[in-house]
Amino acid sequence: MVEWLMPTDTEKQRVIEALQALPENATIEDAIERLCFIAKIEEGLRQSEARRVVDHEEVKRRFLS
Repeated sequence: MVEWLMPTDTEKQRVIEALQALPENATIEDAIERLCFIAKIEEGLRQSEARRVVDHEEVKRRFLS
C-alpha cells in the first residue's frame, strides 16, 4: 500500500506525514496540491467502498454523447 494511504491515528497526523514526505524545496502550492490529491483519492475510495461508482462503459457513453 502507498505510504500516505496507510491508516494513521488522526487526520492531522496524516497531513503532517504527507507534508514531511515532500522534498525540502517544496512550495506551499506543492503542499496544497499534495493534500488535495490525497483528499480526492480518499473520497474516491470512500465512494467505491459505498458502491457509489459508475461503470466504465457508462462513463464512456456520457463523455461521447
